[in-house]
Amino acid sequence: MKLVLRLVETGIDGSSRSVDVLEIVGRSDPGDIAALGLTLSQGKQLLGLIQREVVAAQCRELAIRRPSCRSCAAVCQVKDYRPRQIATLFGQVTVRLPRFRCAGCGTMEAAVDWPVRCRSTPELDQLQAHLSALMPYRTAAGLLKLLLPIDAGISHESMRGRTLKFGEALRDAPLEPTTAAPAITLSLDSTFIRSCEEDQRHLEVRLGNVEASRGVRQVFAAVAKTDTSIVALIQRSLAEIGHTADTELTAFTDGCSGLRSILVDAGVTAPPYLDWFHIAMRLHHAEKTAGTLPIDTPEREHARAVIVTEIDRLHGRIWNGKAKDAQITLERIRDVMPAFHGEGGRNKDPAWHRLWKALRAIDRYLSNQSAWLVNYAERHRAGLRVGTSLTEATANFLVNHRMNKSQQMRWSRHGADRLLQVRCAVLNGKLGSGIGQLFKANPGSEMAIAA
Repeated sequence: MKLVLRLVETGIDGSSRSVDVLEIVGRSDPGDIAALGLTLSQGKQLLGLIQREVVAAQCRELAIRRPSCRSCAAVCQVKDYRPRQIATLFGQVTVRLPRFRCAGCGTMEAAVDWPVRCRSTPELDQLQAHLSALMPYRTAAGLLKLLLPIDAGISHESMRGRTLKFGEALRDAPLEPTTAAPAITLSLDSTFIRSCEEDQRHLEVRLGNVEASRGVRQVFAAVAKTDTSIVALIQRSLAEIGHTADTELTAFTDGCSGLRSILVDAGVTAPPYLDWFHIAMRLHHAEKTAGTLPIDTPEREHARAVIVTEIDRLHGRIWNGKAKDAQITLERIRDVMPAFHGEGGRNKDPAWHRLWKALRAIDRYLSNQSAWLVNYAERHRAGLRVGTSLTEATANFLVNHRMNKSQQMRWSRHGADRLLQVRCAVLNGKLGSGIGQLFKANPGSEMAIAA
């Protein structure tokens, strides 16, 4: 069996032109499943040949046009042709661009209005940025080479350069119109990635999540001390999901004074609540440490049972907005602690030291953050958020999976910040298909947003 793929070009004047693109010879045994259809190499070859013929037809049509002169409005004539190499999604093509000149005044006119130093199509740049945001640059480059007939500008260095350039352009992209949201929850947190700069080992990444009551969500992130303003990102994210002067805005942080200052600069006037996630992690650590206390004597067994009960009671008090009674729990635990002391009060068990240190840390944390505590049980029963658990998960996907976990590499401040802008766009569903999208807007459904 032999197939011939033929393209037919039809002009506006009714003329037609045909060209045979590829001759496909079927394999001898069509009953074999492995011989069914086209192979990957044939498909890549076919796409590349079609792309060249389509570009050639577009160039011929472009050469027929006669633009008007900007100075005297006379019709320009073709002066010469300049070939230009452009990398596309289906292979590199040579574009034969005409240059025009006015016979009257000599003004030169260009045939196309392309960006300066354009060497690739926007679709290819977007796909490269999209894949680079989800996987290492070398892996993304290898995937494109495997699936598409891309034969130029596909090295990991070019992937990195185009991704960072694309990320820089995302900051200035126009806002999309949206409907007003009656209530918005904003959470702000920070994490760290390894740095390749000589003056410090880690870079601070500030990130957050905004969520409207109708279920629309957006994430944002920026590396500290870059030209990307985290305040501007917060304001932009709020505007994109419908923040207005009448919107009820609730904010959560981990209690860091620097993060609270950022929220104030972004226009969040209401004091941010202390999120439940960080409190629960400290309580979990104390409860786990209490479980390691020895119970080699009946006295110690009773003391450990009391400690575990009191820590659980402390959990309930903070959850129900009664954190001021935390000292009662600490005093009860202090009364049974001597059971784990050695003779004369010395040679205390190491687990005792760890537990007491954890309890003192909880006490200091609650004392310093008492002004930002809230009745978490009441908010939870009302179906409202009680912390930044969603932001913690976002930080894990946004930063750790691509930049920390199993990634034996260090990051420059500029490169990490630009890549984060692309990753945020991917998670928010602003690039191409839904591959990698974490949050999908569904305004028609009311979502349960209790953490």
